[in-house]
Parts: sequence; structure tokens; C-alpha cells
Amino acid sequence: MKILFVINNFYVPGNGISASGRRTVEALKAIGEDVRVLAGPNPDPNGPQPDFPLKEFRFPIFQPIIESSGFSYADGDITVIEEAVRWADVVHLEETFVLQWKAIRIAKKLGKTLTATFHMFPENLIYSLGIGPLRNWKWINRTLLRAWRKHIYNECDFVQCPTDAVLDRLRRYHFKARLDVISNGLVPSECLRPQTPPENYLDPERPFEILYIGRLSHEKDQPTLMEAVRYSKYAKRIRLHFAGNGPQSDRYKKMARKLYAEGVFGYEPVFSFNTLDELRQMAAKADLCPHCAPIEVEGLSIMEAMQQGACPIIAVSRYSGTSQFALDRRCKFPAENPEALAQRIDYWLDHPAERWEMGLRHAESMKQYDIKKSAIAFRDALAAARTNLPGL
Repeated sequence: MKILFVINNFYVPGNGISASGRRTVEALKAIGEDVRVLAGPNPDPNGPQPDFPLKEFRFPIFQPIIESSGFSYADGDITVIEEAVRWADVVHLEETFVLQWKAIRIAKKLGKTLTATFHMFPENLIYSLGIGPLRNWKWINRTLLRAWRKHIYNECDFVQCPTDAVLDRLRRYHFKARLDVISNGLVPSECLRPQTPPENYLDPERPFEILYIGRLSHEKDQPTLMEAVRYSKYAKRIRLHFAGNGPQSDRYKKMARKLYAEGVFGYEPVFSFNTLDELRQMAAKADLCPHCAPIEVEGLSIMEAMQQGACPIIAVSRYSGTSQFALDRRCKFPAENPEALAQRIDYWLDHPAERWEMGLRHAESMKQYDIKKSAIAFRDALAAARTNLPGL
């Protein structure tokens, strides 16, 4: 089966959709599928390039904001798009932008199977702009979701829903395409956390290492974790480590420095941007890994941390599917509620043996999300969608 992935940029570092797309394409190739990519250029001119390359589209005035948010857009060269679509048996859409809309028009004309992955809630876009509480923009989010439904997803034969929360929401909005829950999947990795804690685990002098992996952006809500430390009885022993980059990098670093100067933190927070192997090492050693995002389709970053035996504390929100991966109610807290998060932090720091065991339980639970299993389920769903086409 010849599968075409349509994505604005397949190679942007720090972009979750791009990272997920790269992993999925690699996993599909590993099980014998012929997969090619229609996308804009790799920012690294010496790196790999798309099979069907488009030029980058640069927005006047807004380009710096777009780049700081980890996005890049491709132009809509109809000649290249048509060449790519003609090659494919299945045209798979990774986003909901102009490039995908043009690919749909050509795929419909050529009678090609159309499928998509629902990677992003409307709230991801709106909240990332930092224009105020989500409750003030419900009408924009509803309007945007209905537009996506009409012009993108209802044109598809199948839509992949990475979590139950996505499936439930799309059903409530009466999406016409066949919907199924298939995780984007995790690359298999041995859990680096040992079965027993290190000798200094109970040392009352050592700092508690709390790691947050994720883009430094509004929708990941790192400030809730910083504020939670203010309410924790262990504030002076906690060392926060934020692993990620993003448009709010300068603001969050300034916030962290201010809280440290005020004496809220006993240790100055650490900010870094790391490789996947480095993140695995850090997660395996962390005491806790909170995930505060009130908007999240799946949350592969915290899943990868859990894969390494990190004990999670995950925000519960109507706009997030990530909390479904928490195995215990004490590993959840109401989104945007620092006092509640502090209570969960203090509970787990009060119970070191239980915390270690809970982390290992989560590592075991992540094995069911092996990306090979996801790729097989995904491949079968695309094949079924293609078989259902009239005339085939």
C-alpha cells in the first residue's frame, strides 16, 4: 500500500506533530509499507528532505512568532501536490491547514482514499496565543472545530483518534468519518529505572528532583508547577527541571528566577533542551514527573517519562486525554490548580517506597503502547478505508 503523509513540515525540532509523524512513518516502513512524505523543506539543508518537497511559506510580520512556536508552513504548489497524490493509494493528513485542504481537493478529483490523524484540539491553537482563559473563547473553539469537521475530517474515510477523549469529542460533534482509538505509539525502550532505589534515595539532605518535559508554551502550563511549589511543605528541597524549548522560554525563566530570588525555591530551577536519550536518563532518575497541560490530545512526552519508571502527576481537563494513562487517582490533579498539585506532590514525597513502585507500575503499563502495535493497527485501518471505496 502506497501511503502519502501530508504535513507542513516533517522535520521541525520540538514540534510534536512532526515528531509523531516521523516515528509513524518509520514504524510503517518497518512493517513493509511504502510511505512517502509531502512537506516543506527540512530546516537543516544537510538533513533528509521530503519525497515530494514544497517550498516554505513565510508569513509577513508573523513569521518570528510562528518559528518560536515550533511551526513551519509549506506553500501550496498544486503541481507538486498533484504529483504526490497521484502516486498514493492513501492520502493521510496530519494537520488541518491550507496544504491539507488542497490535497483533499486533488485526492477527491483523482478518487484517492483520504484519512487523517486528529493531532490537535482547537484550544491548542487558541490557548497557545496567550489571549486569555479558555472559557472566554469557547465560541471560537467551537467554530474552528466545526470548520475542521466540514472542510477536512468529513472528507476523510477514517480518522485516527489517539485517545478516548478525542474519540468522545468527535462523536459529540457528529464527525462522519469512521473513528477509532489508535495511540501514536511509543518507540520501545528498556526502563532505565532499577527495581530498587539507590542508596541515597532516603537521604534527608538530597534535593527532590521534579522533572517537567514539554514545550515552554502557554498550553503546557509550566507556571502551575512553579506555583505549586509555593504551597508544598517540601519547597526548600525541590529542584525543578524544565526540559523543553518554546515561545514562552524567556518568560518562564524570568518567572523561575523571580521565585528563586523571593526564596520560594530552595534550588534555582534548571532549563534545558535535550535529546531523547538524555530525557530518558533524566526521567529514570526523577522523583516525580508532573504534566500540567490543560490541553493535550495524547501527551507522548509524559508517556515517555512513564516508560522510564517516572511517577506522574497528570492534569485532568475536559480538553486533555492524557490523564487516561494515570493508574491511580493520586497521580491526577485538577488542571490549573496549583494547590491540588502541591497536595499530590507532598503525598508522593511523603511515601518514597510507594512512589518508586508506582513509577515501575507505569513503566509496565506503557508497554501496550509499543509503536509497532500502533503501526499495525493504523495500517489495517487505512487498508479497510481503502477497501470501502466505491469501485474497489
